Order: sequence, then structure tokens, then C-alpha cells
Amino acid sequence: MHLRQRPGAAVRGGAVNQPRPPPMNSVYNIIPVHDLLTDHPSLRHPEVRAAAAALRAVGDLPKHQFMAWEPEMDLLDWLRLLFGFQNDNARNQREHLVLHLANSQMRLEPPPAIVDALDGGVLRRFRRKLLHNYTAWCSFLGLKSNVVLSTRRDPTDLRRELLYVALFLLIWGESGNLRFAPECICYIYHFTARELNYVLDEHIDRDTGRPFMPTVSGDCGFLKSVIMPIYNTIKVEVESSRDGKAPHSAWRNYDDINEYFWSRRCLKKLGWPLSFDCSFFGTTPKDKRVGKTGFVELRTFWNIYKSFDRLWVMLILFFQAAIIVAWEGKTYPWEALESRDAQVKLLTLFITWSGLRLLQSLLDAGTQYSLVTRETVWLGVRMVLKSMVALAWTVLFAVYYGIIWIEKGSRRNWSDEANQKVIMFLKIVFCFLLPEMSALLLFILPWLRNFIERSDWRIVYLLTWWFHTRIFVGRGVRQALVDNVKYTGFWAGILASKFSFSYFVQIKPLVAPTRALLKLKGEGYKWHEFFGSTNRIAVLFLWLPVVLVYFMDLQIWYSIFSSFYGGTIGLFSHLGEIRNISQLRLRFQFFASAMQFNLMPEEKLLSQQATLLKKLREAIHRLRLRYGIGQPYKKIESSQVEATRFALIWNEIITTFREEDLISDEEFELLELPPNCWNIRVIRWPCFLICNELLLAVSQAKELEDDSDMSLWLKICKNEYGRCAVIEAYDSIKYLLPMILKVDKEEFAIVTNIFREIDTYIEMRKLTETYKMSLLPKLHAKVSEFVKLLIQPKKDMNKAVNLLQALYELCVREFPKVKKTVPQLIEEGLALQNHKTDGGLLFENAIEFPDAEDEVFNRQLRRLHTILTSRDAMHNVPLNLEARRRIAFFSNSLFMNMPRAPYVEKMLAFSVMTPYYDEEVLYSKEALRKENEDGITTLFYLQKIYEDEWKNFMERMHREGLKDEDDIWTAKAWDLRLWVSYRGQTLSRTVRGMMYYYRALKMLSFLDSASEMDIRQGSENIFSRGSSSTNRNSNLNGLPSDGPPSQRNIRRAESSVSLLFKGHEYGSALMKFSYVLACQMYGRHKADKNPRADDILYLMKKNEALRVAYVDEVSLGREETEYYSVLVKFDQELQREVEIYRVRLPGRLKLGEGKPENQNHAIIFTRGDALQTIDMNQDNYFEEALKMRNLLQEFITPYGINRPTILGVRENIFTGSVSSLAWFMSAQETSFVTLGQRVLANPLKVRMHYGHPDVFDRFWFLSRGGISKASRVINISEDIFAGFNCTLRGGNVTHHEYIQVGKGRDVGLNQISMFEAKVASGNGEQVLSRDVYRLGHRLDFFRMLSVFYTTVGFYFNSMVIVLTVYAFLWGRLYMALSGIEKEAQDNTSNYEALGAVINQQFIIQLGLFTALPMVVENSLEHGFLPAIWDFLTMQFQLASLFYTFSLGTRTHFFGRTILHGGAKYRATGRGFVVGHKSFAENYRLYARSHFVKAIELGIILVVYAFHSPVAKDTFVYIALTISSWFLVISWIMSPFVFNPSGFDWLKTVYDFEDFMNWIWSPGGPFRKAEYSWETWWYEEQDHLRTTGIWGKLLEIILDLRFFFFQYAIVYQLGIAGRSTSIAVYLISWVYVVVVVGIYITIAYARDKYATTEHLYYRLVQFLVIVVIVLVLVLLLEFTGLKFIDLFTSSLAFIPTGWGMILIAQVLRPFLQSTIVWETVVSLARIYDLLFGITVMAPVALLSWLPGFQSMQTRILFNEAFSRGLQISRILSGKKSA
Repeated sequence: MHLRQRPGAAVRGGAVNQPRPPPMNSVYNIIPVHDLLTDHPSLRHPEVRAAAAALRAVGDLPKHQFMAWEPEMDLLDWLRLLFGFQNDNARNQREHLVLHLANSQMRLEPPPAIVDALDGGVLRRFRRKLLHNYTAWCSFLGLKSNVVLSTRRDPTDLRRELLYVALFLLIWGESGNLRFAPECICYIYHFTARELNYVLDEHIDRDTGRPFMPTVSGDCGFLKSVIMPIYNTIKVEVESSRDGKAPHSAWRNYDDINEYFWSRRCLKKLGWPLSFDCSFFGTTPKDKRVGKTGFVELRTFWNIYKSFDRLWVMLILFFQAAIIVAWEGKTYPWEALESRDAQVKLLTLFITWSGLRLLQSLLDAGTQYSLVTRETVWLGVRMVLKSMVALAWTVLFAVYYGIIWIEKGSRRNWSDEANQKVIMFLKIVFCFLLPEMSALLLFILPWLRNFIERSDWRIVYLLTWWFHTRIFVGRGVRQALVDNVKYTGFWAGILASKFSFSYFVQIKPLVAPTRALLKLKGEGYKWHEFFGSTNRIAVLFLWLPVVLVYFMDLQIWYSIFSSFYGGTIGLFSHLGEIRNISQLRLRFQFFASAMQFNLMPEEKLLSQQATLLKKLREAIHRLRLRYGIGQPYKKIESSQVEATRFALIWNEIITTFREEDLISDEEFELLELPPNCWNIRVIRWPCFLICNELLLAVSQAKELEDDSDMSLWLKICKNEYGRCAVIEAYDSIKYLLPMILKVDKEEFAIVTNIFREIDTYIEMRKLTETYKMSLLPKLHAKVSEFVKLLIQPKKDMNKAVNLLQALYELCVREFPKVKKTVPQLIEEGLALQNHKTDGGLLFENAIEFPDAEDEVFNRQLRRLHTILTSRDAMHNVPLNLEARRRIAFFSNSLFMNMPRAPYVEKMLAFSVMTPYYDEEVLYSKEALRKENEDGITTLFYLQKIYEDEWKNFMERMHREGLKDEDDIWTAKAWDLRLWVSYRGQTLSRTVRGMMYYYRALKMLSFLDSASEMDIRQGSENIFSRGSSSTNRNSNLNGLPSDGPPSQRNIRRAESSVSLLFKGHEYGSALMKFSYVLACQMYGRHKADKNPRADDILYLMKKNEALRVAYVDEVSLGREETEYYSVLVKFDQELQREVEIYRVRLPGRLKLGEGKPENQNHAIIFTRGDALQTIDMNQDNYFEEALKMRNLLQEFITPYGINRPTILGVRENIFTGSVSSLAWFMSAQETSFVTLGQRVLANPLKVRMHYGHPDVFDRFWFLSRGGISKASRVINISEDIFAGFNCTLRGGNVTHHEYIQVGKGRDVGLNQISMFEAKVASGNGEQVLSRDVYRLGHRLDFFRMLSVFYTTVGFYFNSMVIVLTVYAFLWGRLYMALSGIEKEAQDNTSNYEALGAVINQQFIIQLGLFTALPMVVENSLEHGFLPAIWDFLTMQFQLASLFYTFSLGTRTHFFGRTILHGGAKYRATGRGFVVGHKSFAENYRLYARSHFVKAIELGIILVVYAFHSPVAKDTFVYIALTISSWFLVISWIMSPFVFNPSGFDWLKTVYDFEDFMNWIWSPGGPFRKAEYSWETWWYEEQDHLRTTGIWGKLLEIILDLRFFFFQYAIVYQLGIAGRSTSIAVYLISWVYVVVVVGIYITIAYARDKYATTEHLYYRLVQFLVIVVIVLVLVLLLEFTGLKFIDLFTSSLAFIPTGWGMILIAQVLRPFLQSTIVWETVVSLARIYDLLFGITVMAPVALLSWLPGFQSMQTRILFNEAFSRGLQISRILSGKKSA
């Protein structure tokens, strides 16, 4: 059997002219399951053979009558032939199954008695986990499961169980897009398992009378007959969605398809085999087809209320209660409650409550009515009944409340009868509250609630029918009691603070001004007042901002509480205890023990200790490690294997730092921990720890020369590093001096004897008695000089002889306190025997210098020289900030709590998957050389940003043979491209990071199995072997040494652990780890000869554990195309890419959102128990990869009532150093991915999945819909839906901070804004979704609050903040222009109200509380003062401007999406941002979201300044409006402040010209928005084309505000003569009509005469101008019109015109075909020109001012400046050498 060959010409994405692939049997993915006799490291495990043998046990199974059976076939082949699965699907799942069962059996404790037979328990546990969702589905629908196993353990049951498991995997592997519909797969599995049972039980077919055979078989039979019909249905629905532009309620998405299988009707209608005339299928006409199922996503802003009604009920009821109590006018609320009137008024809360219930039932009915069909009639009944009951309660409460006051009114006091009526009312309340009380009881007993919800009894369904629809998810999602108490306490604190604050600061102060306003007689109105003289509108405007703040400030309280709680948890988790290298030095002594304890597996004893006792001992041990309690640390001597193991790991970490060019060669030597040699008796700490210790010890010895040995030694030993430095220096010299002397010379014996004598006195503790310690500095100086001499490449023999002679004289003559005679010296062997007779000098012919090429010896000498001579404390080693951060984090993490590491063989296996579309893989040479408009290349930019890393890179290149720096483009082009790519957000960076897992596992596997001898000898061998040949190939990724240098990892002398590997490490690592790149476009790239295909191939070549999954399109002609999911790898033996599996898909891959579809097609090729999802902008670190097996153990640890299903992992944002903007973004993001998620996981228990690098329990998700959702548009934020799905299906998400993964973020303002827009739009879509609705209703009250305020609530409240500013300013404008403000000016209480509003508005606007989490997390990890300094620095770099601007972005896109939809994926680019963005581009991006809104607010502030009596007091005006002005400035100026060269005068001039060209460029169907204003203008209205009638209506209502300017201002004009008649306003419209008429006249004349009869055109213009001037003169002369009125009236009429244009855009379908539309378009163009000039004016002014440009550059690139960046030189393009 060979791989199916594709037709040559028809192949899309096929490899061109490649040799024929090898036979199928010789190509395998990870383990060669097809050939268990081959020599492969993984096959040494008997468990692999056991699993494969179990699959071979076909035995007497009935074979398919029409299919050929081969003797080598196994159970998967049997199932394949039986049901018509694809061959490659069976091959893929065979390896999947064997690998998983083998890995599971390896983990058994104790190991099974028979190791080479599959353990039944392993299979049983796997079957239960894999089929758990199927079992639950059967129970939910009341079906009997078709997984039939006998209760007594029958030997054939193992085979039967294997068949059930394999069948599910085969169906799952074949399902394609159907994997997003897990219960659909359950349905298919249910019937195929039934058919399997019939075959196994040799059932006789009724129709044929022969043994039963499945209904589907043959080549691709299952795919064509079962999968494709359902796939085609989804495809038909997606096509009817008009690319996601149709309303969600008009078509079925993946969730609707899936939820069809949540009711028993699917069994009746669909049947088995599938009944294709069923109304479920897309072949049925739309009007007869099954509609939405389970939920209807209807776009309305009421969704926020509908999904979280309990929150709004709480807020509204408290607000009402607070007003009632505050209105009583008492100081404290409890005083007011003494009044019976107030008590009775509070009963109105129940009228409101029942009214809100009525609203909720009407909203449910109004949005979900389309779910009601003949089959779901009871749903409709319940909707109607709920509304009726809610209405009945409302009426009942209202009537009884009225009766109470009637009774009281008739008696004039609270009589017994009136009190009886109150008691009667309270009895009704008791009945009303009964359901709430039962809910409270179940809240206190969460296990009872879970039990009731999960039980599928009919009685439970009937009892709960009234409260909610019975659905498959969202049942039994309550947490353990302890968790319950924790998050309840958290929210109780927040709510108590919020309500106290709201009552005393927001509501109570407004009561008096409200009363005063209502008492005012409204006679001072300056306009025509429609609503009489009650001032109610003024009261409304007074309260509106306060009400808005009241509804949103819970977000601020959450922010404050979560910051401090998160900080406290971080503190107790021991985060930030080692913040820098100085703190690491203090703890480095315990570091080896901590590394041994955490990273090395513990020896399992035969008798397992009690778990609790074991945990206690571990906790005590951690405590001792952390704080050095008791015996602070074992003095690890160099002979101990623990020290050597530590040295191997530490050195490997430092090696990776050197490979990444974070450190230099010199720093490498200072940081490494060399293995024992030269008979040194102590552990040889890295040089940076023991740098100046020896000099300190020498000076101590000199000072304390009269002390005893013991006393001196104790003083030196106070510092462990001092002790080690002294012993190492002494042992090294003792070894070195004899080593350079010829053994046969007398001098050799003399030196040996000198040391022997010194050793003797040391042992006798008589050193200080015998020798003069004051001479030590002299001795030290001579030894240092001698060592320095030995280091030189050319050694001076005479100088060496002189130095040794001087040393000899010092040691023998001066050093001893008691002088010895020459005979004594000769006798003791300390002088030459024949020194008188021989004419030669001492040491003259005795020295023999070692080989200068001996790198090992030279390194030892350099180390010795450093120890001897270093006076520097070396606090700045390593110099690189990133290296320092990584070392500090890693060392700190080893003192945190984490599970103990298992052996590699016993760890959980895992995969990493990265979806890739068409981003940068490796930067090309051309991309590096390409200059921007300032003449800056990417390479030059990076050389300046990462100056130290560039130096280290060049040092490495020179060491690897580069002669001249200019040759780097030719000789080392690959290395250069890699260096740059590793500093961007590229695929190569991600792949390098993830492959560290493989490297770490190989090393850990070696250390697990290596004996003490292996480790000790090995570490010494590394030193010698690695040094003997610097060109030795020691690539850790298993590359052969031949090939171009770019593929060879030419390593320096340090070499690596890989030299010690015995071979099995590769097998162990491959069995535990695989990395799949989901490159859906790879096939197309290959066909198009795209360089990205070559780059991906290079990555495969370099990394043997890397696999690439892509979609291959095979054209069959006749417009038919087959789609295949293909997995390839690079075969190291054949030295080319080979295809492993090719699984046909049911059709085109992308039906939903691109990224989840890409992940879904590749997920079948992943392996292991866990799956880490990694995005293409991520990185990983070798030292973090070492902790992965610890992290995976968390899956085995219960958290609350469940084990985790998603492990959240901390991220480090690595893009923060590029510019100040990138720093702001990374600071914001860092606080979210650390402190934010820490609090979400504990105590709130609502952490979701926010993108990557979370680790999923793979088999849990595999059967529950995968790791993301993919429906078009609604799941645009695909990641978080995995978290929603997990929570609703009873999963558990945790967060762990002892391990981190790197992540890149967008670095330019436009990139950041597009990212913010995408996320905000995604949240707008989430509001509509069924997942959010179900979370809002199925979780308990406090978890519901947590979900709201950490997902959609955050965006909703951001929008409310901006609406508060609007409400405040429009309210002030109303007060000023209506005249109420002047009338109330004398009323002092009004000023109090003013104060209350000002304070709140200013506090919110400052946004200090949103920065609080950032400051707290920074304090925790870097210290309080650095955090405050960072915060202040940010403010000086205008961070507040950026955060306020981001607020506007979020508000605009969230609000627009909620009202109109239009969410779409926005590709942000993620490149380096050094280029200047043109004004036109910024205008296109921000005109509607920021500029127009800012101009509107600016006009309000200007009008208010002119017409408000309050504004006459400058201080009050400033206090009132400063935060609003700040908002206006930040929304207009941010795009230019954060734009490189934003205030360069020349660029501003060019930008203006470019903008004018763009504005006046004509539109057309083929013109892009970048080149034509008209195309852009139409694109900006796209959302209005897809919105519904309510969206359009609301848009028109919002646009009416612009007409208020005209209404209010015309009455202020002198021409109005202070009249308040409505006629004034109506006449003002004449002006509008005249202006439009003039504009149309000129436009008509231009079109008719401008080109042919130019004179006529000029005449028309002249006449129009004359008429306008004449009219103005007449008006100024004969009416009350003043000259200033001309300016004032422009502020009145310009907004009117804009309002008309906006309304015309909404009415475009009616107007576009009329003559009016052309006028609308040309007027809109004039307005955009006006807005553009308004925005451009301040930019031009600042560009003109001298020095402003350099100041802006300083602000923008300050962070990089502090690291030696000279951007001013860069931006002016002056590249100095």
C-alpha cells in the first residue's frame, strides 16, 4: 500500500518535482507502530509493545464480507473496513491510541505485574474519561448507553473496551468541522456503537437474514454518508449568513447545529441511517427547515440587562431604597428608618422588583419567540405564563400598597387597621420571596444544588421547568463550600463599600439641590419651554451623571479590592521575593537544594507515607529552603552528585542565554558553575558570586594576624562564598604550580613539600602561629602576577622564573615566623640539595608551560585570575536586563509552591499547537535592508534598541569564523536573519521557544536515569570534550553535522549535556512532547514558491520534534475540489520533507472564524494528555521549560471539587522596551495576565481562557467541542469561549505563577487601537451570545458578578464612563442655555450639587483606579519605590493620554457592535514601528471613533464658556471642565503625540497636501479607501447596512442631539430680541435652507460652467457673495444682530448640518436613488475637510514651535533611550558609525 498520489497538474499546494514518497509503512510520526522490531528509542519501553499487541488481538472477530482482510491488520483496520473510515485516519489514531495507553501505563504506581501486557485499569480509566460526555448525554436524553461491558471482568472485555475507545477516536478524527458540535458526535457515536454491538454479538439482520453489517462502509464511506451531509448543512447556513453580515437570528451557527442534539426530537426526526428528507438538513427549503435551536442571538442593548438581570435588580432596588431614605433628610439612614412612613415607602421596592421581573420575562419572550415551534410549544406556554405571573405580582403589590395609604389617609395616622394592611402586604412579600429563599438555601449547600441539577430524573425536570429551560450545559456548576465562602466574602466587602459610598457621597448630597430646583419657579427660561415650569428636565440632567456613575462604580470598587487581594495572594505565593541579582546572591546557596527539590523527581519508597504527613514534610522543607531555617543549607561540596546535577542544569541555562546573545563570552564564564577539577574540595560557585571574596579574606587575615586559626577561619566562614573562594584559590594554586614544573626536577619536589608543610599546619590549626599573615597580600600579589603571565598567549620564561623565585623566597625565607637555616631547609626538602655546586638558578630549567591551545586549562586559569584579582562586586553581571529578569524570576519560582516533578517517563505527555496563517516566519535580507522614509532600516533600529545583544552576537560570529563585519551579509546571512527574527514577533521565535521543551525533556530524561558516576564523569568530560574542538557539532536538536553552517549549531567551548546522552533520551522526549504548527496555507505557499514555505521547511529541518499540519486542496476538474488535512515532517535520514498522514476533510476548511478552524483541523495530530495553545506572538525560555512536568502534575491535584481542566500560565510581555507606548501597553497587559488572572482563579473561580499560553486537559476538551469556538462573527474572540464552554460544562480553570511564557504585544498606536477595537467588538458580540446569557443565569449570584465585571462589564462600564462625560456636559449646557443656572446661582445648595458632580466626574476621569492593579503588581514584583517611580515616569511620558485614548477606542467599538454589529477580525501586523504614519491614515482610523466626538465635546465646552454665568468665575470653570478638556485633548492629540516624527514641520506640510488630495479624490467601485475619501466614507457606514430597525431608530434618536445646539443658541442671538416664542426657532430653519440652497447653487454652477464657460461661473460666485454681504449689512443695521452673533450662530448651525448628514446616512436606502444624496455626499466631504483642518491646526502649531519635535521623540522613545538608544539620530537618519 502506498500513499495516494495526487494528479500532478491539479495539485494546489503539492510539492513540485519532489521524488516519490517512501512506502507508507516506513513513514511514521513519533513511534513506528507498524514495525515494532525496528531500532527506535521509544520501542525500548515494554508499554509501547503492550499497547500495540492489544490492538493486534483481532482473533475471531467477524470480518466484513466485501472487504479484503490482511493478516497484519489490527482492531483499527477492522473498524476501518467495517464502517468505511479513511486509512490515514486509522493510522493516525493507531499511533494516538498506542502512545496514550503506553504513556498511561508508564505512570502506574506500583507498576503492573506483567509489564508487556496492557493493563485493564489504564484502558478503563481512559474509556471513562473519553466517553464521559457521551455517557452524560445519554443520561440527559434518557437513553441507554451503547457502551456495553459485562460487570464481571471478562478477558474479551479488554478488546471490546478497546474497540469502543478506538471507534470514538476514529469518528472524532474523521469529523472535520463537526468537532465543534460535540453532542452531534455523541449522536453519531451512539448509533455506530449500536451497530458495533450488533456485529460483535453476531446479530442477524432482519432484512437479509445474514449476519448484521453496518449501514455505511467502503472507501471514505463514513465521511461521505455521515459527516458530509451534516457538514453541507452547516455550509448552507454559513452561506446564508452573507459572510456574517446577516443577523445572527437568521441562520444557524455551530452551537445551533449542536444543540439540535440536546432534545429527543433528533432521534425521531434524523434517525439512523440519517434520514436526508429531515427538516434538519440544508437541502430543505429555508422556510421549512429547522430554525434556531436553544437560543436566539438577537442584537439589542437590552442584552446587558437580560443576561445579568440579577445584578441590575440589585442596583436598581438599592438606588430606589437609598433615595427614599435620603429624602427623609436625616443624617444617618437608620434614623430615617425610624419613621413608619419611610418604612412603608420602602415596600415600593417589591413593586419595582416585580416590574423588573415583568421586564425580564418580556425581554425573554421578545428575543426568544422564534424558538417556539410545534415541538417546543411548552416553551411558548412558559414565556406567556411568566409574563402573566410577573404582571399579576406587580398589580397585586401596587393595589395593596395603594390600600395601605388609603387606610392611613382615612385615619390620618398609623392605626391598627393600617398596620394590619402592612402585615398583609408583608405576607404577600413572603410568598413572593419563597423561590429566592429556596435559592439561598441551595446556595449555602452547593453540593445539594449540583446533585439536583446533574440528576436526570423526570421529577427534577418538572420542578425546575418554571425557572429555566432544561439544557445540557450549565448544570451542576456550583463550587465547593470553601470557595463559596471565599468569593462571597470578597464580594460582600465590595458591595458594602460601594453602597456606603453611593449613599453618603452620591445620593444624599443631591437631595437638597433637587428640592431647591423643584421649588424654583421656572420663569427665567431663555427659550420656548415645552414642559411648563417644573424644572424636571433640569433635575433629570442633574441626576443623570450621578446615576450613570452609580451604575458603573462597582467596576472601580472591584478594581481596588482585586488589586489588594491579588497583591496579598501574590505575597503569600512568594512572588517577587527575589527581585534582582543582588537578592539572588543571598539565596544562591539554597538554590541548588531548591532546584534539586523541585526539578528532580523524588525517590519513591516502597511503603508510601501517609499523604497528609508527606505534604506536611514537604511544606516544612520548603520553608527551610526559603528562609534557611535550622541548618540553613547543606554545604554542598564538589564531590556530591547533587552539586554536579545542579551545575549541569545551571550551565545549560547559561548556555541558552549565550546562544540567545543575552550575555557575552566573558559573562558566560563569570556565570557558569564549572565542574570539579584540579582536586578542588568545594563547590565552585560562579565567579559573579565569589568575585571579591578572596581579597576580603586576605585583608581580614592581615588585620587578624594575632588571632588563632579557629577565630580567623570562623570569621572567613561567616560568608559561604568567602570560604569557598579561599579554599578554591588555595587548591587551584596547589595544583597549578606543580603542574607547570617538570616532574623529574628537584623544584617539583620542593613545591610539593612547601604545600605539604602548609597543609600540616592547617590540620594542626597552627597556621597563624607558624606564618606571618601580614605577608599574605605580598604573596597574593606575586601569585596573581604569575597567573596573569600564564594567561598571556606569549609567555616570558625569564619573568616566570623570576616570579617563582620571588614566591619561593617569600614562602621559605619571609613567610615563616621562625627562620630556618639552609641545612634545615635541605633536610626538609625545601631547598636544592646541590645548590652550591650547580651554577644554575632555581626554577630556571624546571618550568614547562602547558599547551597554549588547551582551552580547558586556559579557562581554569582565567577563573583563577578572576578570583585572585577581582575587586568588583559584580552586581551588574549579567548586564542585559532581560537576562537579569529571567534569572531572578526562575530562581524566585523555585522557592514557590509547586508540585514535585515526576520522572520524565512518569510525567503526563503533552503537545503544543500554534496556529499560523501568513505572518512573518523569518525576516528576509531585503526586509532587513529596506529603509523607511527617514532612512532607517529594521536592522539598524534593532542594533540600537538591543545594542548589547548585537555586540554579543558579533562576538559569537567572530568566534565562529567571521573575519570582517561587512561579510555578515554573505558568510553569516542565516545567522543574521535569525538574530533579527528572534527579536520580532515571528514564527521562528515561537518555534525556538517551544522547542526548548524538547531540549529540557531530553536533559531531564538523562538526569533521571544517569548514575552518580555518569553525572560526575560526564560533567568533567563535557569540559574536556567540549573544549578539544570548538567546531564540534553539539546541536541539541539532533542535526547531523554536515550541511551548511546555517544549519549547524557551531558551539563555543562550553558544549552541553547532549554530549552525555545515551540515546534513549530522544525516545523519551518524543513520547512526552510533540509540537504541531497549524499552517493552513503551507501547501499553497509551496505551490506558489513563496519564500515562507522554505522558511517553514528550514524550521522543520532544524527541529526534529516539529510537525506541520496544512490543508491541501486537490482540484479534480469540473470545479470540484477535495480538501485534505496533511501532516508532514522533515526526515533526518532522507534529508527531505515527508508526508505522514493525509486525512480527507468533508469540504472547505473555513466555515467559521479562521483561527479556530485552523486549530481544529490540526488538533487530530496532537498527542498526549495535555495541550498547550501557543499563539504566533509568543516565546518560551529554556529554564521555564524545565518546570513543565511540575505544571502538568497540577492536573492530578484537586482544586475545590474538581481537578483542573485548564491550567492558566503567567505571561511575560517582552515588547515593553521598544518605546514608551509599548511600555504602557505591556504594563497594562502585565497587570492583567498576572494580578488580574490570579484573582479570577482564586477566590473568584471565574478565570476563563484569554488567549494563550494556557494548558488544556486535552481529552476533556477533545470530547466537548475543542479548544475554541468558531461560529462566524459571534465567536470573533474565539479564545474566551473555550473558557465559557469549560465553565458551563463543569470544568475548572486555575492559574499558576511559578512558570511563565513570553508574549509580544502591539507596539504602535495604530496597531494597539486595532487590537483594542477587535477585543471591544468581540466583547460586544459576547453580550449577544448564549454562553454569556447562560453564565449570567446558571452561576450563583456572586460568581455571576465576577463574570460580568471581568468580561463584558468592563467594556460596558468603560462606555458608561464616556457617557457620564456626555451626560454631564450636555446637562451643564442645558442648564446654562435655558437660564436655570443663572436663576439658581443665588441658591447655595445648588453649588453643593455642582461640587458632588464635579468630584465624581474628576475621580472617574483621572482613571487612577484603573492604574491601581498596575502599581500593586509592580510593587509586589519590583518593590514599592520602583513601582511608584515607574508610575510617575509613565505620567511624564503622557501615559494618561494614551489610556484615555484607549478608553475612547473601547467605547466606540463596543457601543457600535452592541447596537449595529459589524465586528470583524483586524490584522494588526505586529511589526516594528519606526515609521511615521500620515495624517490621512490617522484621520481614516480615528475620525469617527475619536476626532468627531472630541470636536463635539469641545464645541459644548466653548458654548458653555460663553453662555454660563458660572464660567465667569475662571477657577470654577476650570475645576468643572478640566477633566473634560483633558479627554478632548487626548482624543485629538494622541495619534500625533505617539506618532514618530509627529511634529516634524516638513512632514506636517506633506501630510496636509496628502490629506487634501485624499479628500478631493473621486470615489469609484475599484478605488480603495486609502486613496479616496468617498470609498472610505461609504465603508464607515457599513454597520448601518447590517443593523436592524431598532438599531437605526436608536441611531436617529442619538443624532437628534445635534439639533439642540441650534434650538438653544438662536434664542441667545441679538436678532432674537430675547423673545421666547417658538417662531424664533422655526424661522432659524430658513437660514439652514438658505445656506443649503446657496451651496447647491454654487455646486450646480460649478458642474455646468466651471469647465466650459468659466466667466459665468465666476459671475454666479460674485452675485452670491454680493447678496450675502448685502443681507448681512441690512441685518446688522436694522435688526438686533451683533457681529459676534455670526461666530455664535456658526456653533449653532454647523452641528445641525452634521446631524442631518448622520440621519441621511441611516436613511440611505431611501435617499440614495434621489437627487438629495449627491448633496449629502458633497456636504459630508466639506464636513470631513472642516474636521480635518480643526484637528490639523494644533498639530501644525506644535510642529512650527521649535524644539517640540525633539521633545516628542524623547517622550516616545525614552525607555529605549535609557538603554543607550539615540533615536534622535535615528529619526534624522544620521547614521554615525
